[in-house]
Amino acid sequence: MIGVVIPAHNEEQYLDACLEALLEAAAHPALDLPVRILVVLDSCTDGSASVVANYPVASLALQARNVGRARAAGVARQLARGASWIACTDADSRVASDWLVRQRELQADMVCGTVEVAEWGELDDGVQGRYLSAYQDRDGHRHIHGANLSFSAAAYRRAGGFQELVVDEDVQLVAAFQRTGARIAWSALPRVYTSARLDCRARGGFGDYLRSLLQAS
Repeated sequence: MIGVVIPAHNEEQYLDACLEALLEAAAHPALDLPVRILVVLDSCTDGSASVVANYPVASLALQARNVGRARAAGVARQLARGASWIACTDADSRVASDWLVRQRELQADMVCGTVEVAEWGELDDGVQGRYLSAYQDRDGHRHIHGANLSFSAAAYRRAGGFQELVVDEDVQLVAAFQRTGARIAWSALPRVYTSARLDCRARGGFGDYLRSLLQAS
């Protein structure tokens, strides 16, 4: 089966949209495998668990406050349940309805996808322009996003898995795949739409990058 893993730390505001999009993607008629969705509730003190309970998905709770550890725990759970393909996204993001289908069509060991900012919120045209001028939303890009990262179970095991890092755990995993000679597809086909929020959950992550563009104005 395909195992989807979503780490979440106090994400009740975004989880409804995230899970509704994932369930639509999981029901795509072109999929060749069943899909199981797992939300890893990491040190949540808000209503995230209550939101997740409203959907036909599984959850795993831990007190790590560490996205690398959360992703690793989620993947381990999905592998134990028999997943042959793992798809990772983030709780503040929405996947396209054909997200999983596009991953499977690429026939790679790992798929590194792009992200599209769906709503810019408080960020002005200057910030948007700086972001878009530096971002390559096309095949052959070299961006790495935990919100749009997928891989085979066998290749993940060979690479040694996610490390317990508070930031760049996705970068670490891609580097590990590269060291093993894995086939990596750098593709813009699996679409993910993410938020431009500045109250980011991980220091040094996507939100901090957007903040740096704001400070450059």
